[in-house]
This record gives sequence, structure tokens and C-alpha cells, in this order.
Amino acid sequence: MGNVDELIDKLARDGAAIKPAPHPYMLSLKWMGWAAAYLIVSLMFSGFRPDLASKLHDPWFIAEIGALAGIFVATSLSASLLSFPDIHQMRRIAFAPVVTFALFVLVMLFAWRADNPPAPLPVHSFQCTLGITMLSLLPAAWMFYVMRKFASTHYHLAGCCALLFAFSIGAIWLRLYEVNNSIMHVIEWHYLPMIAFGIIGLWLGKVMLKW
Repeated sequence: MGNVDELIDKLARDGAAIKPAPHPYMLSLKWMGWAAAYLIVSLMFSGFRPDLASKLHDPWFIAEIGALAGIFVATSLSASLLSFPDIHQMRRIAFAPVVTFALFVLVMLFAWRADNPPAPLPVHSFQCTLGITMLSLLPAAWMFYVMRKFASTHYHLAGCCALLFAFSIGAIWLRLYEVNNSIMHVIEWHYLPMIAFGIIGLWLGKVMLKW
């Protein structure tokens, strides 16, 4: 009996305190804070588009940036919830990106119809997709690194939201940096690649977040 008591005392002394996981809301706010700082630093290096002051009077440009910000917030919150096995019993909130993406599609549809006559297409094409991708790599890698510390049982969706969160950072950066008024170009080379990012995220989630 004495040996058992000694063993219990030893285990109690050796056991390290386990830090409780943060609430998904706090986790999401932390991610958004770091991402916002990354975006600001990126814009400090690249600079803002010179016509930004006039674009801030364009209601459809403001709506577009607002819709992108909605995707940024929704995917961050969804990724944080999906990082936990029980989604904190917030399934409806976890699927908030569906609503924000629907609103984003509506905004871009109205912006496209309002672009009449159409603004001239820029001389470049895939370079925009490449620029968004390059800026998104660091936050995407950081997101997967952090999310691996949790125990997601919805790793496909978690990976998808993580990549879309990172993509939204790059998309906001490029719209605030690049002088480009062609909605058709923006839809084709800025936002349609989101579909590919989402699909890649589904696969990466299984590879990197499954436990």
C-alpha cells in the first residue's frame, strides 16, 4: 500500500499542468489580429493604390471590400470552431462562411452589372492570382501549424476554411494595392481561384490535420 501511495505522489509531482484550450471566439480574434497586422505590414511595403481616395467613394468597391472582410471574419471563426472535436456545439456558426460567400457573390454580380460600360481589362492576367497566392502562403502555413495543436474531427472543412481565410488576406491586399477597375478581371483572376483554394484546403486538411 505504501508503494502505491508513493507512486501516486510521484505522479502528482511529475504531472505538468495542462493549459486549457482558449475559447474559439478568443482563438479567432487572435488569428484575425495577427492576420490584420500582417496585412498592414504588407501594405506598408507595397503601398496603397494611388487612386484609393477616389475608390472609397465607389459604393460597389466599398461593398466588395466589406464582403471580403466578411469572408475573412467568417472563415476565421469557422476554422477556430472546426478545430475542436465538438465544434463547441456551434454548428450553425461554424457554417457562417456559406452565408458570407453567398453575399459576396451577390455583391460581385451587382458590381459587374454596374460596370457599364466595362472598364478596360489590364494587360496582365494570372499575375494577380500568383500575387494573392504568394501573400497567402505565410498565413496559410501558420494557420495549419496552429490548428495541428487541436483535435479536429472535421479536418476537411477546417483545412478548407484555413486556406480561404489566408486567401482572403491576399485578396484584400491586392484590391487595396493594385490599380485595376475591371470587375470582369477581378472576378476571373482574383476570386474564381478561391474555388481551387477551397478544394486544395479540403485535401490539405486531411493530410495535415487528421490525427
